[in-house]
Amino acid sequence: MNDDRAATVAAPAETVTSRFGARVRAERIRQGLTLDALAAAAGVSRATLSNIERGEHSPSLNAATDVARTLGVSLAQLLGEEERRPTVTIPRGERLIFRDKATGIERQLLSPAFAGRGIEWIRATIPPGTATDDLQPYHPAIDKYVLVEAGTLRVVVGAEPHILETGDAFYFRADVIHRFENAGPVGCSYLAVLDYAPRG
Repeated sequence: MNDDRAATVAAPAETVTSRFGARVRAERIRQGLTLDALAAAAGVSRATLSNIERGEHSPSLNAATDVARTLGVSLAQLLGEEERRPTVTIPRGERLIFRDKATGIERQLLSPAFAGRGIEWIRATIPPGTATDDLQPYHPAIDKYVLVEAGTLRVVVGAEPHILETGDAFYFRADVIHRFENAGPVGCSYLAVLDYAPRG
């Protein structure tokens, strides 16, 4: 997994970077993991993880996702904690956005970062001819729900490809390697819900 791929965060960079790093470090320590152990399990270099924890390195989307997956928490929980309120508006211009400069893939966080919340809601856009890296299995496994807004999306779960057209919905258990590919000639966008709640 290439954790050094250039990416930008469309939000106050210093706030997001330092908050993410502090929460990664706190969660790592809470779980009794060393820096080396977390770096190895997440597939990132020790230096990259150390820089992330110190707030000196804005993580790529892949690195942020891999660290969250390895720690067993949602990306939203690591990106910041908001006071829980009965209603929350996230204006379009204030969404937290990861943009991968190398591929043009963009991921927007649509859900508020409530402490302990087991749901993450995102919107992703993938330019033609591009794909995410292989996303590693979640442990414990989580449920993913996908709705294609526009274009053609190929979701490869394990070794099995699934072609989704505009308006199609898809569910899978993210306990195997998977990736998302734009399988059409135009841009593809989709909504995804990641459910971290343990099964009863």
